Amino acid sequence: MASPPAGPLDGIRVLEVGTLISGPFAGRLLGDMGAEVIKIEPPGAPDPLRTWGQAELNGHHFFWTVHARNKKAVTLDLRVPRGRELFLELVEKSDIVVENFRPGTLEKWGLGYDVLRERNGGIILVRVSGYGQTGPDAHKAGYASVAEAASGLRHMNGFPGGPPPRLALSLGDSLAGMFAAQGALAALYRRTVTGHGQVVDAALTEACLAVQESTIPDYDVGGVVRGPSGTRLEGIAPSNIYPTADGSWVVIAANQDTVFRRLCQAMGQPELATDERFADHVARGRNQDELDKIIGAWAGSREPGDIIATLSEAGVIAGPINTVAEVVEDPQLQARGMIADHWDERIGRNVKGPGVIPVLTETPGTIRRAGSAHPGQHNDEIIGALLGHTEAELHQLRTEGVL
Repeated sequence: MASPPAGPLDGIRVLEVGTLISGPFAGRLLGDMGAEVIKIEPPGAPDPLRTWGQAELNGHHFFWTVHARNKKAVTLDLRVPRGRELFLELVEKSDIVVENFRPGTLEKWGLGYDVLRERNGGIILVRVSGYGQTGPDAHKAGYASVAEAASGLRHMNGFPGGPPPRLALSLGDSLAGMFAAQGALAALYRRTVTGHGQVVDAALTEACLAVQESTIPDYDVGGVVRGPSGTRLEGIAPSNIYPTADGSWVVIAANQDTVFRRLCQAMGQPELATDERFADHVARGRNQDELDKIIGAWAGSREPGDIIATLSEAGVIAGPINTVAEVVEDPQLQARGMIADHWDERIGRNVKGPGVIPVLTETPGTIRRAGSAHPGQHNDEIIGALLGHTEAELHQLRTEGVL
């Protein structure tokens, strides 16, 4: 009996030649969905992500465990002719190339899309960069922190009048990686129609811009420069965090009229639903400071578990603000397979990480391996077996520093 597919992209081969977060995150997403992802690192210059992560055990860090999962590790120097030729041999046998170098780098190495397409007309080149492959800023290097700021996303974070903080994650990189993976899937589908590949051009700044809802039309039509609103959204009420009796916080989101009525009933204050100050969405937005005080006074005398149970039973959206320690114990996430084990051979034990999202009913994605233990771990399998090079040739390539 044939083994079940590793996911909906089983049979698709991806070459990943980027470093750090945005491009490799796109590669991870494709790998999660079953694609065979070959991670290419320069010999002697491994991806710095191997040493990222705040926890350490026996000298190992664990950003790599989840970000390089489902990938095979190959070393290859793309700056030398023999390395470029081997890469093009891999391109002939692949579907997608993912890179996140500064624009022009592949071209400098003689590996632009025109060259790749000559070797494989169906190849899809996914390019992730700070500002995109064209335009006056295309030549600039880009990091998530700057992309979040330049796109306007950072300006909307924090509290009015305060400095705009960052989320303690590289959000811009992850957003760009998600859009890059989405573009790769769209290009794969289009290839089934046209028979040929194309370039997917994803920019960190544009990915950050894409999630900003109505900020641009609000400015264009009304001159509104949307700014930070602290723990709430201006004009959307109630939807905020509220203190509880034990000093922790809960989120209560009841800005929809029907849900607000349920909240009023659950608080024992049904008259609030017909109070002209709070009678509809617009009125609540205008009087949200007063409304937040009323809800805060109700919540502040109750334990968080009691608040969430009471409101959930009433059909009101509410929940805790969990730390990662609470997240890994969350029964809902556990039941969905979202706290998943990764066998990390570097330390000889499972390491927990995020599961595969989205969940597909017929061909769900899988976690088949954690990040590779060392650069070039799969050279023999890929350069040797896949490309048909002998052990003697592999030895020579290592001696020459190509692998």
